[in-house]
Parts: sequence; structure tokens; C-alpha cells
Amino acid sequence: MHEIAVDIKNIRKSYSGTRVLNNISLQIFQGELFGFIGPDGAGKTSLFHILTSLLLPDNGSAVVAGYDTVKDYAQIRRIVGYMPGKFSLYQDLTVEENLKFFAGIFKTTIHENYALYKDIYGQIEPFRKRKAGQLSGGMKQKLALSCALVHKPQLLFLDEPTTGVDAVSRTEFWEMLKKLRDQGITIIVSTPYMDEAALCDRVALMDRGQLMAVDAPANIIRAFGQPLFAVKSDKMFPLPQALAVIEQTKTVYRSGEFVHYLNNQADFDPARIEDQLLKLGHAGITIRRIEPTIEDCFMLLMQNPLEVETN
Repeated sequence: MHEIAVDIKNIRKSYSGTRVLNNISLQIFQGELFGFIGPDGAGKTSLFHILTSLLLPDNGSAVVAGYDTVKDYAQIRRIVGYMPGKFSLYQDLTVEENLKFFAGIFKTTIHENYALYKDIYGQIEPFRKRKAGQLSGGMKQKLALSCALVHKPQLLFLDEPTTGVDAVSRTEFWEMLKKLRDQGITIIVSTPYMDEAALCDRVALMDRGQLMAVDAPANIIRAFGQPLFAVKSDKMFPLPQALAVIEQTKTVYRSGEFVHYLNNQADFDPARIEDQLLKLGHAGITIRRIEPTIEDCFMLLMQNPLEVETN
């Protein structure tokens, strides 16, 4: 049986009457790489602030590594590492000075837990005398992660850590996270990038303060359970409206260069799509049945919210 690292029960939070977290309940297991996936405004940052004892919930409770986030905030701050979405280190201090500063806060040294983050810090150590404000996005990311790890936390909270960095840095960052997970650290990350969901052990899909699904990415995709079609024509702008009027249409949305189409009928004949578009004067029609992605699951759940089961 997995040991529970984070236990969230019925968390609610509102700002000026606007509900940003609505009865959030789930468990995260020790040693997991767990992702909260959702767009801006989903409530991810507010939830992270509650879990790291920086914000009080209106209702509900959360326990992190056996400590209550309200009653035991001092203990929690000693055992978690937190990397906020915005680069928040001291830009007028050098790389080395920032790391020493955070080590000092936790009454440790750069060298005491160096083995934990040496692969990360080693990439920016040649620039240790450079001021943090002069670093590239990817280097700032590595410095912030090093500072979050300097005290060897049991849990690591990373709020949208790959936003604003290049694709190569994103890939490198996730490789680093996997290595940290393999060293026994529980890693909890939030991201708006749907493709990063596949890199997590389990994910929670969130939108407007609600949990829509909690499971392994492969299980969420497997539960999609209906034929999905990618459609293209010479009239892409009115294409979604043309598809929406087909009988028993479930959902239609743009995805890259295609429009994705889903019908309520399990035995839906895609020839009906072509017939409909030809009637409306479309040409150059392409229709392909495709396998759903996490993004497709997210779009479907947004329009058809379900009772969430956490697995």
C-alpha cells in the first residue's frame, strides 16, 4: 500500500466572492511525480499556496507529510521545497550568493546536500559569479530548482516551472525531475502544457477551481471511449459551425491545423461529416479518425463534467 504524502480534503477558497477552489479532495503518494494540469485561472497556484502553508483555505484541510498546513506551518516550511511560477530569487545577487543565502535560511550549507542537486547546479556553476538577473530563462530555472533543493526537502512543489523557457530546457528540466523522483523525493508540479501530463505518474486535470479527473495519464486517455475525428477543409473559419449542426454532435473544437469532432453515437459514420460539408460548399475535405490525447480528454471534460474518481 502506498504511503500518503499529501492528503487534501474538501478545500475551498474564494477571493472577493469568486470561488477559485471548489471542494478539492485528493491524495498524492510518497515518491510520486504528480501533475496539476490546467489553464491559467484553474486554481493551481492558490492550491500550491495552501499546501505550502502560504495561504489559509476557507474550508477543508490539507496534510503534507503528516503535518496540517494550518496548525503545523512551521514544520511544513522546513520539509518542503517551493519554486514559484515567477522567478523570485534575488536578481542583484550572484548565482552562488543566492544559493548560499537559501542554504543559510535552512541552517545548512551548499556542500551538505550537494549530491542531491549537483547535476542541476553543475550546469550553471561556471556562471556562479554572474548576477541572477543576467541569466537566461533556462539557467534561472536551474538556479531556482537548486535553491529549492539545497535543504534536501521531502516534497518539492513546482508551480509552472517550464513556462517561458525553450523546448530544449523544458525537456532537460523534466529529465532532472525524474532523477529527483528516483532519489525518493515526492514532486508536485503544475503546468498549463497538456503534453507534459504524459511525463507524470498521475495527474489532476483542473479547470475553474474544479477537479475534472485524477488518474494516470494513460488511464484518462483510455477512458475517453469514443471515436474522435480530425477534420480539415478549404473553409477552416466556419468549419466548427458547419460540424456543430450534425445530429448528435457532442463537441467540436479547434486543435492545431484541424478541427476535432466527437459525436454521441458510438457507431457514427464519418461519411456524414463529408456529406454535411459538401452541402455547405466545402472542398479539400480531410477526415481522419485519431487517437485522443490528454488535451482532447480535457476539452471533453470541460464540456461534460463528471463525478471525479481519484485513482
